[in-house]
Amino acid sequence: MTNNWLRRRWLNFRQGHSIYLIFILTFANFILIFHRLFIERVEVLNEIFSSVWLFAVFFVIMYIPIAILIGHWHRITQVKVETELVQRQNPMMAKWWRILVDMQTGKASKEEIEKFRALLKAIEEGKDAPEDLDNKKE
Repeated sequence: MTNNWLRRRWLNFRQGHSIYLIFILTFANFILIFHRLFIERVEVLNEIFSSVWLFAVFFVIMYIPIAILIGHWHRITQVKVETELVQRQNPMMAKWWRILVDMQTGKASKEEIEKFRALLKAIEEGKDAPEDLDNKKE
């Protein structure tokens, strides 16, 4: 149980770090470096964006709509492909579908059905799956 708890905390750390904290830090870092190494060295741009804050505001105003358009394009054209590829590599999802098929065809054991129901109930309630269900191979 401790090992599972540590793995969950490690996952939370990596997601918080990579999705939120590093995103903000790299965004600020890019603005500062770009301003220092490009804007300050090009006289015309330095006159327009003499302050890093002015450049940062301009950059964010331009960057956000472009990122939204690219994100929309990605969702429309790529998410289906990525989701399918990820699901094909997910052993838990394969197990769930196999149990559903086995239930429909009468091949699932009572124990499998009860474990599956407990797992689905835990997911619905937003709880962690019972320990004996986590990626346990049969």
